[in-house]
Amino acid sequence: MKKFFLIIACLLIQFVGAQPDSLFLKVATPKYEGPKWVQTNKFSFDLSEVTFVNWNSGGSNSISGLVGLATSANYSDKYFYWKNSGRFSYGINKQESRELRKTDDVIEIKSSMGFNPDLNSNWFYSAQLTFSTQIANGYSYPDTDTPISKLMAPGYMFLGAGMEYGKQIKLLSFYFSPLTLKATFVLDEDLANAGSFGVEAAVYDDDGGLLKSGERLKQEVGILMTNSYEMELAKNINVKNQVSMYSDYINNFGNVDIDWQLDFDFKVNSFVRATLGSHLRYDDDVKTTIETDVDGETEEAGAKVQWKQFLGVGFAVDF
Repeated sequence: MKKFFLIIACLLIQFVGAQPDSLFLKVATPKYEGPKWVQTNKFSFDLSEVTFVNWNSGGSNSISGLVGLATSANYSDKYFYWKNSGRFSYGINKQESRELRKTDDVIEIKSSMGFNPDLNSNWFYSAQLTFSTQIANGYSYPDTDTPISKLMAPGYMFLGAGMEYGKQIKLLSFYFSPLTLKATFVLDEDLANAGSFGVEAAVYDDDGGLLKSGERLKQEVGILMTNSYEMELAKNINVKNQVSMYSDYINNFGNVDIDWQLDFDFKVNSFVRATLGSHLRYDDDVKTTIETDVDGETEEAGAKVQWKQFLGVGFAVDF
């Protein structure tokens, strides 16, 4: 009998030593904490350079650089999403025997949120806020004495509410807002007095004395439609398309302001990539001028289509 109990005790000790957790500890099940914020950051730098030495066809040495920083913080669950993004881009160009010139200057912040009470529908009740401006003075080169734009001159803000369609809202969305506030800021006194970017210009007397300063804020209410789409065009080639169309209800309704960006991203490896971008704008409040027969005088020539194209090779780092 003693041998029997001794054998049972030995077996029990071996069993407990081999599986202590299963006998005395309750294995914890990972707790589901629900949707979380997803944050991304990307720093990029593009460089292009051309050098000529005894080149019989002629040419001008030049170097261009573009630095960019993009960040985003997004949240989504079954019924609600909140997307936030910020972008900064600044570029310069230097050519032989010519002053340093700015090629790009953008500060942009976007925030949008949407609510979908019906899981069977792809439509969201949505609200959007967009703000953009620049950081450095802009000039009509080669004139570098008279700035034509500055920090917060202009600055643009769009704030509105409407409906947004997005079955895969991270990649494809269509937004329609029948009620959107557009605010144009011109916080520089000289540009405001000149009536730049559509604000009310200053009033002068016959002798050139200032009677009323120019307005520094122009507010409009209108209709806004936007569309954004991202896709992988081919392996390591991504394309992003963004279109925004706005028309004011009171001033020239039906005259549409357009902002269209189309960007191709060519990935070489984890760090090196090439970028091809196109940016087209039309804003009826941004007037152009032409020279008159009188030396030094100009007259308004109306709004024109603005277009910018960029091709660069550089590196990008996600962090």
